[in-house]
Amino acid sequence: MTQVQNNQEGMKVQDDRNEILELYKDLRVTDVRDGLDWIGYHHYGSVHHSIRPLWRTKVVGIAHTSRYLPFEGPVPKLTPEEYTAWSGMYYNEICHDPWHGSIQPGDFMVFDVCGLDVGLLGSNNTLAAYSKGVVGFLTNGGGIRDTDEVILQKIPVWSQFISQGMDQCRIRFYEENVPVAIGGVAVYSGDIVVADGDGVVIVPRKVARDVAKYAHQELRGDKASRRAMYEKLGWELDETVL
Repeated sequence: MTQVQNNQEGMKVQDDRNEILELYKDLRVTDVRDGLDWIGYHHYGSVHHSIRPLWRTKVVGIAHTSRYLPFEGPVPKLTPEEYTAWSGMYYNEICHDPWHGSIQPGDFMVFDVCGLDVGLLGSNNTLAAYSKGVVGFLTNGGGIRDTDEVILQKIPVWSQFISQGMDQCRIRFYEENVPVAIGGVAVYSGDIVVADGDGVVIVPRKVARDVAKYAHQELRGDKASRRAMYEKLGWELDETVL
């Protein structure tokens, strides 16, 4: 394939990403859940309800996956001064984040952390990723700490629980852009992630347009019905019914 063909293929992929994000931007988790039902995916897509938002918000993005594994050990016997240098090495070589170098705007970072209670994500690295175009984070364990600052910075995170501990001697990076299992759902890089106060739903990329078609059908019906009731009650119309 020539360089020109490579460039054209890259532009097609980007156009497709932009089209999908536009298609899903107004949909709620429940609309997407209904859309999956409409095409026969009744038992697939809904991430387990134990995975909840750090703060209530709504995000739509394209899955960018990574897998982390438990650190096998042993924990080295070091002085606090030695530990400072060793800790830096750990971040650079053992629990590094290569995904930072391949972020695309609209990415929703999805981390399989094996249910570990460890603060893989914090106020610093989430903000760095957010500044590059990441729209949200999803983990199947703890994975988030510094939560007061993360909320203040309005970084969207869905996790099973909050963690205090640093990465050292707890977790290590393993691989990127591989299928991962999150809350009973297989997530592939390129799938669509919709997350809000109702949790998270994953849409396989191959059925994204079909799901969106019926999700919009349900959303339109809901808006029309609720708008009629707003008008009957004399309520001011808001964005959820317009």
